[in-house]
Amino acid sequence: MRRLFVLLLTLVLGSAEASAQKAPSLRSYFADPSAVREGGVKVISIQTPKGPFKVWTKRFGNNPRIKLLLLHGGPGSTHEYFESMEGFLPAEGIEFIYYDQLGSARSDQPKDHDLWTTERFVEEVEQVRKALGLDRSNFYLLGHSWGGILAAEYALKYGANLKGLIISNMMMSIPDYNRYAAEVLAKGMDPAVVKEVKDLEAKGQYENPRYMELLVPHFYAKHLCRLPEWPDAFKRSSAHANNDIYVLMQGPSEFGASGRLEKWDRKADLPKLGMPTLVIGAAHDTMDPAHMKWVAGQVQHGSFLLCPNGSHMAMWDDQRTYNLGLIRFLKETDAGRKQVVFGAP
Repeated sequence: MRRLFVLLLTLVLGSAEASAQKAPSLRSYFADPSAVREGGVKVISIQTPKGPFKVWTKRFGNNPRIKLLLLHGGPGSTHEYFESMEGFLPAEGIEFIYYDQLGSARSDQPKDHDLWTTERFVEEVEQVRKALGLDRSNFYLLGHSWGGILAAEYALKYGANLKGLIISNMMMSIPDYNRYAAEVLAKGMDPAVVKEVKDLEAKGQYENPRYMELLVPHFYAKHLCRLPEWPDAFKRSSAHANNDIYVLMQGPSEFGASGRLEKWDRKADLPKLGMPTLVIGAAHDTMDPAHMKWVAGQVQHGSFLLCPNGSHMAMWDDQRTYNLGLIRFLKETDAGRKQVVFGAP
C-alpha cells in the first residue's frame, strides 16, 4: 500500500513538474497578441488614398450564421445609440458588431476633407468585412440614417457578399427628403418657429444657442426621439459626433441636405438589389414613411417594417416593434425565407 502511494505521488509530482515546465510564463502570454482577449474589440487597419488608419469594432455574441454589422448615421455619429439592441438581440443568440466609421469616436479622426466621400466609405466597409471574416453565408448589414445610404451603396457594389440588408430610417433620394422636409415637416411646425429658424440659417447662425432652443422642442422632440428623457446612449453618441464631417456631407441645416450628399439619389437602382432586404421606417420619422414603404417594393425581395410610435430613433422610442421586427427578419432570412410579410403600415 505504501509502495502504491509513493508511486502515485511520484507520478503526480512528475506530471505537475512537466506541466510547470510547459506552461507559458506571464511575460510570454502577453507577448503573444493572439492570446490576449479584449471583450470582442477588434481595431482594424484600413487603407485609404491618404494613408493607413485604424477603425474600432466590437462584437457581441457568436453566431456562425447571423453576423450583423451596424452602420451608424451622421455622417460622423457613433455606434453608441445602437445600444438599445443589447436588450433584445443577445437573448435571441444573434451576433451583432458595433463599428465606428473613420472619423468617428473610437476610430482615427483625420482632418483631410478628401476622405469624406461616399465612395471611400464603401471601400472602408469592404475592408472591415474582410477583416472580420464575414461572407455571404453569414453577413447582414444594417445601416441607419446616413448609414442607410452607405449600406445601399455597399450593397449595389458588393451585394454578392451579403446574405441580408437592412435600410433603417433612410430615404433613397436626398432631393425627395429635402422636399419632404420642406413640404411636410416644416409645415407641421408653428410658422413663427419655422421663420425664426430660417432667419438664423440665412445668417449662418447655426451655433447660436437660440437655434437649438427652437429645434429641440419643436423638431427633435417630435421627429428625432420622442422619449421625454433621451437615453444616455443617444446623448453620448450626440456628444461624441464629428460635426465637421456632418456639415461637409449633410450640411448644417436640419431642414434639408446641402452638403456633398445633396444630389444623392438611388431610386432607379433599387431593382438591382437581389438580397433579402428589410426597410424600417417610423410614423413620426424625419424621413417619409410612405417613401420607405415604396423602397421595400422596389428591391427584389423586400419587406417593410413600420414603427407606429417611433421617430428617427425608433430603436429607442418604439423599441419592441423595431428590435423584434429586426430579429424576425434575421431569423426568417437565416431559415431561407426571402421575404417577410409584416402587418400593414
